Amino acid sequence: MKSWIIGIIGLAGLAAIVAGAYASPEVLLGVAVLTAAGIGIGWPHFLGVPARKTLAAVIALPGIGSAVAAAYLPAPGFLEWTPAFMALGVMAVFIVQLLRGTGQAQRLESTLGSCAGVVLSCLGAGWIAAYRFNGVREMFVVTAISAAVALLAGLIRWPDRVVAPLGIVGAGLAAPLAGLVFSNIAVLPAAIVGVVVGAVLVSFRRVAILRSARLSFPALLGAGLGPVSAVGSLAYFIDKLLLY
Repeated sequence: MKSWIIGIIGLAGLAAIVAGAYASPEVLLGVAVLTAAGIGIGWPHFLGVPARKTLAAVIALPGIGSAVAAAYLPAPGFLEWTPAFMALGVMAVFIVQLLRGTGQAQRLESTLGSCAGVVLSCLGAGWIAAYRFNGVREMFVVTAISAAVALLAGLIRWPDRVVAPLGIVGAGLAAPLAGLVFSNIAVLPAAIVGVVVGAVLVSFRRVAILRSARLSFPALLGAGLGPVSAVGSLAYFIDKLLLY
């Protein structure tokens, strides 16, 4: 059941990102900021670690800063500040752990997991970069469709050995089809985007299933928005490598 709820949250977040892109750049930025905030709030709950309020701010703020920078930096350096925000977030995580003192519970899990949350939060800026890149939205749409197919496959309550290949293959097939219908993107770049996006999303589904504890709504929110945030940067960099 929890993987189903996480998938629904992911689909809702993805739909909000696409709607924001077609509304205006300001709306897309607002969606990216809310996504980073949702990951920040939810990820510590998903990890089940202490100091959740502090870690929520540490995870969310770098993602918000990265999104704002991606929205206003001149081309082509949309994500130039993203590594800096990631580094600041990681340093803040270590500072929080130092302030907690020695001998605290789940210190290693909290440090490593929160650093991963910072990365996921900051990668959401890739959706803005993909939207702004040369004014071309085709790869943005292709990525969104392939991600939606992978998330829909994850809703099927079958074993991972069936759902994982289904999600990857489905996303890999949906992407070039979307590219042919909505743009003139070549089949190979679109297929690569679809396969990579599908692999990332089904991997997160496996992580959620392995989390055996009962998850609260904030935890489900963080687990649902995290992978959706990550695939935006993947699409942007694959777009730059293969199309331009």
